[in-house]
Amino acid sequence: MRLRAPLVLATAGLLSLTACGGSSSSDAAAGSTAGTEDAGLSGTLTVFAAASLTDVFTDLGDQLMADNPDLTVEFNFAGSSALATQIGQGAPADVFASANQTQMTVVTDAGLAEGDPTVFTENVLEIAVPEGNPADVSGIDDFGDPDLTLAVCAPDVPCGAAAEQVFEAAGVTAQPDTLEEDVRAALTKVELGEVDAALVYASDVQSAGDSVEGITFPEAEDAVNEYPIATLAAAPNPEAARAFLDLVESDAGQQALTDAGFRSPGA
Repeated sequence: MRLRAPLVLATAGLLSLTACGGSSSSDAAAGSTAGTEDAGLSGTLTVFAAASLTDVFTDLGDQLMADNPDLTVEFNFAGSSALATQIGQGAPADVFASANQTQMTVVTDAGLAEGDPTVFTENVLEIAVPEGNPADVSGIDDFGDPDLTLAVCAPDVPCGAAAEQVFEAAGVTAQPDTLEEDVRAALTKVELGEVDAALVYASDVQSAGDSVEGITFPEAEDAVNEYPIATLAAAPNPEAARAFLDLVESDAGQQALTDAGFRSPGA
């Protein structure tokens, strides 16, 4: 008899990154990898970002710090709903990047964003299974199989809201065993072999490398997640916040996102 995995609510994680390097502010804001001789940005830049952005944003933060030796970039990666709540409760942050428009609206409706958010990338769901696909998962219909051990995101986070959309589009009554508070927690369940399959983003499958396999399904296009980004009205370091946004939206930033498995807006 197969044991059912217990229902787990994962807590949002906090990842801080501190590093130093070498050169400028205006070129960094434009996303240039080449430095200049100008004095760079300084202080601490705090970015609140959806968990699915962990790898690519960490790399972009490294680049910005390399161009600005007096700047420290710190990240809080978690589910977008948790981040929006933290911002609403007064957590100090300079930038918010959400995995959907809904959670960004929570922040903008509260008057906490500076200007209008910009959609900088898109993502779609993909089925992640352990290497070798031991449970022979073949598609989205398998998420209705009570004999499989399955992970999806909680409905209040963007990956969970998207999961509900694709289940509805596919006519599937899902039977998840665990609801995760962010997409990286769902991915980790697959990497550890604790579930037969999970619904994560295409970018997460790519980031996992050979430890997981991805299965695409057509209903994913019914739930394309747009990722908006904005500086915050109470940003302690607004100059660095603007530079980070410019880097994300630059050709170099957009290429980094594409390389990480994200899609260009409107693709």
